[in-house]
Amino acid sequence: MIKLLASDLDGTILDNEHQISANNQKAIELIKNSNINFVICTGKTYSVSKNICHTFHANYGIFGNGMQVMNLQTGEEIYKKTLPISHVLTCIHMAKQKGLHIHFYTNQEMVTEKLAYMDLRNYYLSGSHLAMKQVKDIEEYIKNTKPEMIKLVISHRQDLSEVKNELEKAVPLHIRQVKKIGKYKDNVIHKEYYYLDIIPNHVGKQEALQFLTEKLQVKQEEVMSIGDNLNDLHMIQQSGIGIAVGDAYEEVKKIADYTTKATAKEGAFAEAVYKFIKF
Repeated sequence: MIKLLASDLDGTILDNEHQISANNQKAIELIKNSNINFVICTGKTYSVSKNICHTFHANYGIFGNGMQVMNLQTGEEIYKKTLPISHVLTCIHMAKQKGLHIHFYTNQEMVTEKLAYMDLRNYYLSGSHLAMKQVKDIEEYIKNTKPEMIKLVISHRQDLSEVKNELEKAVPLHIRQVKKIGKYKDNVIHKEYYYLDIIPNHVGKQEALQFLTEKLQVKQEEVMSIGDNLNDLHMIQQSGIGIAVGDAYEEVKKIADYTTKATAKEGAFAEAVYKFIKF
């Protein structure tokens, strides 16, 4: 019996154009009226995602790839890890030397020098709901204000693998490269680019989900997880039932218990819900 349903957001419930199918919306309504805890697990921060999570009537949210866990019914923050300022400044200094784009997130806002890549995407998607601060020099801003940062993002139109390797030698942080190219092109801002998603070590969707399941006294076999991207892999692998959507990365499909026939656009989330949950 499934007591907790954890789902990725982009590419799982929402398609690549950030739209939700009618089938997925109906499945969410069924979950809302059940006794199942519905948890949104996303790489986005709470400030970017909170409105859509409330629209979906989710009970809990795991944000920033496991950086933060929120009780969405009460607005209470129940778990958070932040980036050390010294490590962030090291990353920014190295990125600026290479002419790369930088932005970061706190719990309340997104900070950037100029909207260009993932920050532009999130601004378009969230509009006035996302508090955005544009500063002249992001490095000086951090030194002067010492914000609590939950995620740093470095972006460029070219591959950042070498930059990732250099940063990993310089700072003890978890750094993941995401490719928004080819079939994964950013259709919101109509650009192809790469970005480095930088968070503290030992942070991930699975670690945050484990914290939450222990808090709710839900067993591993009572958890069903759905996702499409590499940051969903361990969450899917460790759940009682792990689902990959039809257009997920091949690495995710290989470890999933079930791969949907439908893509996100076609209602993959709904297919998984109807197959494994009895209402």
